[in-house]
Amino acid sequence: MHISENLEKLFSLKGKVVFLTGAVGGIGSELARGLAGVGADLALADLAQPALDALAKELGDGDHTGFVLDISSLASIKQVVEDVLAHYGRIDVLINCAGINKREGFLDVDESTYDRIMDVNLKGLYFLTQTVVRESMMKTGGKIINMASYNSTSMLGGVSVYGATKSAVAALTRSMAIEWAKFNIQANAIAPGHILTALTTPNWANESRAAYLRERIAAERPGLPEELVGITVLLASGASSYITGALINVDGGAIAGGKPWSFDTKY
Repeated sequence: MHISENLEKLFSLKGKVVFLTGAVGGIGSELARGLAGVGADLALADLAQPALDALAKELGDGDHTGFVLDISSLASIKQVVEDVLAHYGRIDVLINCAGINKREGFLDVDESTYDRIMDVNLKGLYFLTQTVVRESMMKTGGKIINMASYNSTSMLGGVSVYGATKSAVAALTRSMAIEWAKFNIQANAIAPGHILTALTTPNWANESRAAYLRERIAAERPGLPEELVGITVLLASGASSYITGALINVDGGAIAGGKPWSFDTKY
Protein backbone atom coordinates (compact mmCIF):
# COMPACT_ATOMS: atom_id res chain seq x y z
CA MET A 1 0.00 0.00 0.00
CA HIS A 2 1.34 3.46 -0.92
CA ILE A 3 2.25 5.62 2.06
CA SER A 4 -0.42 8.21 1.23
CA GLU A 5 -3.09 5.51 1.08
CA ASN A 6 -1.99 4.10 4.41
CA LEU A 7 -2.01 7.52 6.05
CA GLU A 8 -5.47 8.23 4.64
CA LYS A 9 -6.74 4.90 5.95
CA LEU A 10 -5.40 5.68 9.42
CA PHE A 11 -6.14 9.36 9.81
CA SER A 12 -8.72 10.56 7.28
CA LEU A 13 -11.90 12.06 8.71
CA LYS A 14 -13.63 12.25 5.36
CA GLY A 15 -17.37 11.82 5.86
CA LYS A 16 -17.11 12.27 9.65
CA VAL A 17 -19.13 14.89 11.51
CA VAL A 18 -17.14 16.71 14.18
CA PHE A 19 -18.95 18.85 16.75
CA LEU A 20 -16.42 21.40 18.05
CA THR A 21 -17.20 23.78 20.92
CA GLY A 22 -15.17 26.92 21.52
CA ALA A 23 -14.67 26.89 17.78
CA VAL A 24 -13.67 30.51 17.24
CA GLY A 25 -11.13 30.67 20.07
CA GLY A 26 -7.38 30.62 19.59
CA ILE A 27 -7.11 26.85 20.02
CA GLY A 28 -10.54 25.94 18.67
CA SER A 29 -10.08 27.75 15.37
CA GLU A 30 -6.73 26.01 14.74
CA LEU A 31 -8.31 22.65 15.50
CA ALA A 32 -11.10 23.49 13.04
CA ARG A 33 -8.59 24.25 10.29
CA GLY A 34 -6.64 21.06 10.96
CA LEU A 35 -9.73 18.83 11.10
CA ALA A 36 -11.17 20.33 7.92
CA GLY A 37 -7.83 19.64 6.27
CA VAL A 38 -8.23 15.89 6.84
CA GLY A 39 -11.77 15.82 5.49
CA ALA A 40 -14.08 16.38 8.46
CA ASP A 41 -17.41 18.16 8.23
CA LEU A 42 -17.51 20.59 11.14
CA ALA A 43 -20.42 21.67 13.33
CA LEU A 44 -18.81 24.78 14.79
CA ALA A 45 -20.26 25.93 18.11
CA ASP A 46 -19.55 29.16 19.95
CA LEU A 47 -21.31 32.34 21.10
CA ALA A 48 -20.80 34.68 18.13
CA GLN A 49 -22.62 33.94 14.85
CA PRO A 50 -20.56 36.36 12.69
CA ALA A 51 -17.29 34.79 13.82
CA LEU A 52 -18.69 31.30 13.28
CA ASP A 53 -19.84 32.18 9.77
CA ALA A 54 -16.45 33.68 8.92
CA LEU A 55 -14.63 30.57 10.15
CA ALA A 56 -16.98 28.22 8.27
CA LYS A 57 -16.37 30.20 5.08
CA GLU A 58 -12.61 30.16 5.62
CA LEU A 59 -12.57 26.37 5.96
CA GLY A 60 -13.75 25.99 2.39
CA ASP A 61 -14.66 22.56 1.01
CA GLY A 62 -16.89 20.44 3.19
CA ASP A 63 -20.13 20.94 5.08
CA HIS A 64 -19.05 23.42 7.77
CA THR A 65 -21.83 25.16 9.69
CA GLY A 66 -21.90 27.50 12.68
CA PHE A 67 -24.25 27.02 15.64
CA VAL A 68 -24.66 29.59 18.41
CA LEU A 69 -24.22 27.76 21.70
CA ASP A 70 -24.32 29.04 25.26
CA ILE A 71 -22.72 26.03 26.91
CA SER A 72 -23.72 27.27 30.37
CA SER A 73 -27.41 26.86 29.41
CA LEU A 74 -28.95 23.39 29.35
CA ALA A 75 -31.73 24.69 27.09
CA SER A 76 -29.15 25.95 24.60
CA ILE A 77 -27.29 22.64 24.72
CA LYS A 78 -30.45 20.66 23.97
CA GLN A 79 -31.46 22.95 21.12
CA VAL A 80 -28.06 23.03 19.45
CA VAL A 81 -27.65 19.24 19.61
CA GLU A 82 -31.09 18.93 18.01
CA ASP A 83 -30.07 21.41 15.31
CA VAL A 84 -26.76 19.68 14.60
CA LEU A 85 -28.47 16.29 14.29
CA ALA A 86 -31.19 17.75 12.08
CA HIS A 87 -28.49 19.11 9.78
CA TYR A 88 -25.99 16.24 9.76
CA GLY A 89 -27.94 13.23 11.00
CA ARG A 90 -25.27 12.12 13.48
CA ILE A 91 -22.23 13.24 15.48
CA ASP A 92 -19.11 11.12 15.05
CA VAL A 93 -16.67 13.20 17.10
CA LEU A 94 -17.33 15.62 19.97
CA ILE A 95 -14.52 17.98 20.92
CA ASN A 96 -15.15 19.86 24.15
CA CYS A 97 -12.84 22.84 23.64
CA ALA A 98 -14.94 25.64 25.16
CA GLY A 99 -13.51 27.02 28.37
CA ILE A 100 -12.96 30.20 30.37
CA ASN A 101 -10.69 31.37 33.16
CA LYS A 102 -10.24 34.40 35.41
CA ARG A 103 -6.93 34.63 37.23
CA GLU A 104 -7.63 35.44 40.86
CA GLY A 105 -6.24 34.24 44.15
CA PHE A 106 -8.15 31.58 46.04
CA LEU A 107 -9.18 34.17 48.66
CA ASP A 108 -10.33 36.67 46.02
CA VAL A 109 -12.81 34.53 44.07
CA ASP A 110 -16.48 35.42 44.58
CA GLU A 111 -19.51 33.22 43.98
CA SER A 112 -20.37 34.66 40.57
CA THR A 113 -16.87 33.99 39.22
CA TYR A 114 -16.86 30.50 40.71
CA ASP A 115 -20.26 29.67 39.21
CA ARG A 116 -19.40 31.06 35.77
CA ILE A 117 -16.17 29.07 35.42
CA MET A 118 -17.80 25.90 36.76
CA ASP A 119 -20.82 26.30 34.48
CA VAL A 120 -18.77 26.66 31.30
CA ASN A 121 -15.79 24.38 31.97
CA LEU A 122 -17.49 21.56 33.82
CA LYS A 123 -21.29 21.60 33.99
CA GLY A 124 -21.66 22.55 30.33
CA LEU A 125 -19.16 19.93 29.21
CA TYR A 126 -20.92 17.30 31.33
CA PHE A 127 -24.41 17.88 30.00
CA LEU A 128 -23.41 18.54 26.40
CA THR A 129 -21.52 15.25 26.32
CA GLN A 130 -24.39 13.44 28.01
CA THR A 131 -26.82 14.80 25.42
CA VAL A 132 -24.62 13.95 22.43
CA VAL A 133 -24.14 10.39 23.67
CA ARG A 134 -27.84 9.86 24.39
CA GLU A 135 -29.02 11.32 21.10
CA SER A 136 -26.34 9.97 18.74
CA MET A 137 -23.20 8.18 19.89
CA MET A 138 -24.78 5.39 21.92
CA LYS A 139 -26.37 4.27 18.63
CA THR A 140 -23.43 4.82 16.30
CA GLY A 141 -20.27 4.87 18.42
CA GLY A 142 -17.90 7.78 18.30
CA LYS A 143 -15.00 9.74 19.71
CA ILE A 144 -14.98 12.25 22.56
CA ILE A 145 -12.02 14.58 23.03
CA ASN A 146 -12.02 16.76 26.12
CA MET A 147 -9.69 19.72 26.48
CA ALA A 148 -8.07 19.37 29.88
CA SER A 149 -5.01 21.37 30.93
CA TYR A 150 -1.57 21.45 32.49
CA ASN A 151 -3.62 22.43 35.53
CA SER A 152 -5.30 19.02 35.52
CA THR A 153 -2.21 17.66 37.26
CA SER A 154 -0.08 20.67 38.24
CA MET A 155 -1.04 24.12 39.47
CA LEU A 156 -0.15 27.76 39.12
CA GLY A 157 -1.13 30.52 41.52
CA GLY A 158 -4.43 32.22 40.79
CA VAL A 159 -6.16 29.37 38.93
CA SER A 160 -7.88 27.50 41.77
CA VAL A 161 -11.34 27.27 40.18
CA TYR A 162 -10.05 26.71 36.65
CA GLY A 163 -7.66 24.03 37.91
CA ALA A 164 -10.46 22.33 39.81
CA THR A 165 -12.58 22.15 36.66
CA LYS A 166 -9.72 20.81 34.56
CA SER A 167 -8.84 18.17 37.16
CA ALA A 168 -12.49 17.16 37.05
CA VAL A 169 -12.41 17.01 33.23
CA ALA A 170 -9.63 14.41 33.46
CA ALA A 171 -11.73 12.37 35.92
CA LEU A 172 -14.89 12.67 33.82
CA THR A 173 -12.95 11.46 30.79
CA ARG A 174 -12.11 8.25 32.61
CA SER A 175 -15.78 7.82 33.57
CA MET A 176 -16.83 8.30 29.96
CA ALA A 177 -14.25 5.78 28.79
CA ILE A 178 -15.29 2.97 31.10
CA GLU A 179 -19.07 3.52 30.99
CA TRP A 180 -19.37 3.99 27.23
CA ALA A 181 -16.89 1.47 25.85
CA LYS A 182 -19.88 -0.83 25.33
CA PHE A 183 -21.22 1.70 22.81
CA ASN A 184 -17.89 1.71 20.90
CA ILE A 185 -17.12 5.20 22.20
CA GLN A 186 -13.53 6.19 22.96
CA ALA A 187 -13.07 9.19 25.29
CA ASN A 188 -9.73 10.90 25.83
CA ALA A 189 -8.44 14.21 27.15
CA ILE A 190 -5.70 16.47 25.84
CA ALA A 191 -3.80 18.49 28.43
CA PRO A 192 -2.20 21.48 26.71
CA GLY A 193 0.67 23.15 28.47
CA HIS A 194 1.46 26.84 28.15
CA ILE A 195 -0.01 27.59 24.72
CA LEU A 196 0.44 31.03 23.17
CA THR A 197 -2.97 32.58 22.50
CA ALA A 198 -4.49 36.02 22.86
CA LEU A 199 -5.45 35.09 26.44
CA THR A 200 -1.95 33.98 27.47
CA THR A 201 0.08 36.63 25.62
CA PRO A 202 0.14 38.90 28.72
CA ASN A 203 1.92 36.15 30.67
CA TRP A 204 4.65 35.88 28.04
CA ALA A 205 4.93 39.66 27.80
CA ASN A 206 5.57 39.82 31.57
CA GLU A 207 9.32 39.32 32.02
CA SER A 208 9.19 37.60 35.40
CA ARG A 209 6.31 35.29 34.42
CA ALA A 210 7.96 34.41 31.11
CA ALA A 211 11.21 33.51 32.90
CA TYR A 212 9.25 31.41 35.42
CA LEU A 213 7.47 29.55 32.61
CA ARG A 214 10.60 28.87 30.55
CA GLU A 215 12.29 27.32 33.58
CA ARG A 216 9.38 24.91 33.83
CA ILE A 217 9.16 23.91 30.16
CA ALA A 218 11.83 21.60 28.77
CA ALA A 219 11.36 23.14 25.31
CA GLU A 220 11.86 26.60 26.90
CA ARG A 221 9.08 28.17 24.82
CA PRO A 222 5.31 28.37 24.66
CA GLY A 223 3.41 25.93 22.50
CA LEU A 224 1.44 27.08 19.47
CA PRO A 225 -2.24 26.22 18.92
CA GLU A 226 -1.40 24.36 15.71
CA GLU A 227 0.80 21.99 17.75
CA LEU A 228 -2.40 20.52 19.21
CA VAL A 229 -3.77 19.53 15.80
CA GLY A 230 -1.82 16.29 15.34
CA ILE A 231 -2.92 14.68 18.59
CA THR A 232 -6.50 15.83 17.97
CA VAL A 233 -6.57 14.21 14.53
CA LEU A 234 -5.14 11.01 16.02
CA LEU A 235 -7.79 10.86 18.75
CA ALA A 236 -10.59 11.68 16.30
CA SER A 237 -9.53 9.06 13.76
CA GLY A 238 -9.66 5.31 13.50
CA ALA A 239 -5.96 5.17 14.36
CA SER A 240 -6.89 5.55 18.05
CA SER A 241 -9.51 2.79 18.22
CA TYR A 242 -7.82 1.19 21.26
CA ILE A 243 -6.95 4.42 23.09
CA THR A 244 -9.52 5.46 25.68
CA GLY A 245 -9.49 7.06 29.11
CA ALA A 246 -6.11 8.70 28.49
CA LEU A 247 -4.87 12.12 29.56
CA ILE A 248 -2.28 13.16 27.00
CA ASN A 249 0.07 16.02 27.85
CA VAL A 250 1.08 18.34 25.01
CA ASP A 251 3.27 20.67 27.03
CA GLY A 252 6.86 20.78 25.75
CA GLY A 253 8.02 18.61 28.64
CA ALA A 254 6.54 20.68 31.50
CA ILE A 255 4.92 17.80 33.38
CA ALA A 256 7.98 15.64 32.69
CA GLY A 257 10.06 18.01 34.80
CA GLY A 258 10.72 21.16 32.84
CA LYS A 259 14.18 22.57 32.26
CA PRO A 260 16.75 20.34 34.03
CA TRP A 261 19.14 21.59 36.66
CA SER A 262 22.84 21.92 35.84
CA PHE A 263 24.55 18.54 35.48
CA ASP A 264 27.86 17.18 34.15
CA THR A 265 27.69 16.07 30.53
CA LYS A 266 29.92 16.02 27.47
CA TYR A 267 27.02 17.47 25.51
